[in-house]
Amino acid sequence: MVSEGAVVDHDFEDTGNPIHRVRKTAMWAFLGSEAFFFGAMISTFLLYRNTIGDGPGADIFNIPFTSASSFVLLMSSLTMVLADNSFQKGDQRQGRVWLIGTALLGTTFLAGQIFEFTEFVHEGLTISTSPFGSSFYMLTGFHGLHVAVGVLLLSMLVFFSLRGRYSPDSGMNVELVALYWHFVDIVWIVIFTVVYLLQI
Repeated sequence: MVSEGAVVDHDFEDTGNPIHRVRKTAMWAFLGSEAFFFGAMISTFLLYRNTIGDGPGADIFNIPFTSASSFVLLMSSLTMVLADNSFQKGDQRQGRVWLIGTALLGTTFLAGQIFEFTEFVHEGLTISTSPFGSSFYMLTGFHGLHVAVGVLLLSMLVFFSLRGRYSPDSGMNVELVALYWHFVDIVWIVIFTVVYLLQI
């Protein structure tokens, strides 16, 4: 058994484990289905992006603020890579530091999204204002929900590691959560480009 904070030369993950391969394949299948779902929501937004009715549209977007929030989320992919690498080396202490950092960056992004939504509502853009508002909130809100789930998973990994209950052979391990987190970040790059940058 690898001791707390120890570093070993071999990979921490047993990628030859059939159960591990099944879990990883299942995660890829899940992410594939999510990609189709997000694709449908993005297509819906593109269909209605100019249907604003009597309400505000993309003119109320604060591109610099959202760009900063996007940078925070993208930086979390780096900390997630560092966390995964630390756990693969058996250094759970350092891995927890990077997991906590990733969770904090994800939480910061969510706080920024809540602030942004609040400002939009004050400007008159609600989910019932127009088809533009409905498709915008559904798309970005659904992505925000995925980020929140990711933060919860990260917190659970930290908890399991602190309690000595973490194992790379467990149902939820760092590599699988990392795949999910990177997917969420990649999806946001697409959403940010389509929803915000193409409106400029």
